[in-house]
Amino acid sequence: MPRPITLFTGQWADLPFETVCAKAKSFGYDGVEIACWGDHFEVDKALADAAYCKAKRALLEKHGLKVFAISNHLVGQAVCDRIDERHQSILPPRLWGDGKEDGVRARAAEEIANTARAAKKFGVNVVPGFTGSPIWHLVYSFPPNPGDFLEKGLKFFADTWKPILDVFQQEGVRYALEVHPTEIAFDIASAENALNALDWHPAFGFNYDPSHFGYQGVDYVKFIRKFAERIYHVHMKDVWWSNVPTEAGVFGGHLNFGDSRRFWDFRSLGRGSINFEEIIRALNEIGYQGPLSVEWEDGGMDREHGATEAAAFLRKLDFPPSAVAFDAAFERK
Repeated sequence: MPRPITLFTGQWADLPFETVCAKAKSFGYDGVEIACWGDHFEVDKALADAAYCKAKRALLEKHGLKVFAISNHLVGQAVCDRIDERHQSILPPRLWGDGKEDGVRARAAEEIANTARAAKKFGVNVVPGFTGSPIWHLVYSFPPNPGDFLEKGLKFFADTWKPILDVFQQEGVRYALEVHPTEIAFDIASAENALNALDWHPAFGFNYDPSHFGYQGVDYVKFIRKFAERIYHVHMKDVWWSNVPTEAGVFGGHLNFGDSRRFWDFRSLGRGSINFEEIIRALNEIGYQGPLSVEWEDGGMDREHGATEAAAFLRKLDFPPSAVAFDAAFERK
């Protein structure tokens, strides 16, 4: 059976949820991965109102859509970050409060724990999201980092996230970190560090997204094979990077996405540099049968055109693994 193709609603949260559902169906999607912002999925309302999740399910059924995950990237970012004014723009006022760092982190941590409870109530068992990082600002080691910066940073991450993950485990829900610059894990080496810091907590794994690896020079197919048992969810997103030197390199030169001077930029599926054929083969190899969720981003293309094109691209690309060896016909009976 082909994997379900879903649309992540995070980039569509400026629209009412019902509008996005109608569009997703018209674009050719089997379902949606619902963002926990806008009016798409509100964790506090899901826990406070017994009818909330039922109403969301009824809306999905009305449009013939399935759901396999709810995602809470924005709040997850605040759990381990060094909090500053940027976080106010991504957090609801009830979580931002007075903006003092310890309080913001504590409220964000509780909200993520509550997301596990809401996910169980809603009937899904995966929550993709971010973790934030207390040490991302030290990624380029100058002035020279203290020798124990990594150990201390990973300990802070583990001490903060283990109690949250315990709630996830109790609820039968898994947290899938989208490995991404600014998170505690942003490549293969740092992903392994994160797992080790958490003692490989069974509720913690990854939301695989190749677009955050390719332009860094990270082997995005090897990631699938290395963490085969921890791929809890998959984003399909493309990225382009230049084959020649550019004015702004990997760090982006403080240029906005879409600027032609950049070394890399997100693109609609099939229009970037990612080899999705190899990704599908690797996902088949590890037995991943979950959704392929399109996180559509391309600053140079109309999003409705792009989302429609992306669904068709994946529909054509995805294929099941073989059930027999290709030369089985030559075996002696």
